[in-house]
Amino acid sequence: MRYLTFALTKGRLADKTLERLEKIGITCEEMKDKASRKLIFVNEEQKLKFFLAKGPDVPIYVEHGAADIGVSGKDIIMEENRAIYEVLDLGFGKCRMCICGFPEAKELLSHHEMIKVATKYPRIARDYFQNIKHQTVDIIKLNGSIELAPIVGLSDVICDIVETGSTLKENGLTVLEEVCPLSARMVVNQVSMRMEAERIRGIIEALRGVS
Repeated sequence: MRYLTFALTKGRLADKTLERLEKIGITCEEMKDKASRKLIFVNEEQKLKFFLAKGPDVPIYVEHGAADIGVSGKDIIMEENRAIYEVLDLGFGKCRMCICGFPEAKELLSHHEMIKVATKYPRIARDYFQNIKHQTVDIIKLNGSIELAPIVGLSDVICDIVETGSTLKENGLTVLEEVCPLSARMVVNQVSMRMEAERIRGIIEALRGVS
């Protein structure tokens, strides 16, 4: 039996994924050692391997077959747009992708005039405005604090993840529109889905039954 390899998003998503996997009998004791410098963690008995990666890298590892299965946020999956199968909504890591700005910017979203949108997610923002709202936008890609953009006049609105909305509120901003709900999703390599269909489907079905 060949190894099945999991690519997990570092941090809370990995911790929550491992908790969920333990409930269906999949464990990796090596990963519990926080002092470990290992990059690959192995469960020899169950023929499983695990490694941790940054969120945007997980779909890349899965697409290229370096991992059979990955767990990543829906925002990353949408933005990366890789040739992978999204097979399961794990239901944790819930938040929303939203269009946010000052309350008066709401008016700009009801017309089809050009507006400036700052975001870490240019693909998601462009798709939403072009295909859902049919509005022309100038997308400004940022890597840091997106909330700063409308405050300093760089953009009219932002497209960003909202969890509690407290940062928005503290800075006089608000949610103007919701683009889509987000959560952790399981993704599978397309070849692996064919070659290891029985094992992978067994994992998916087992995970469907726990929360």
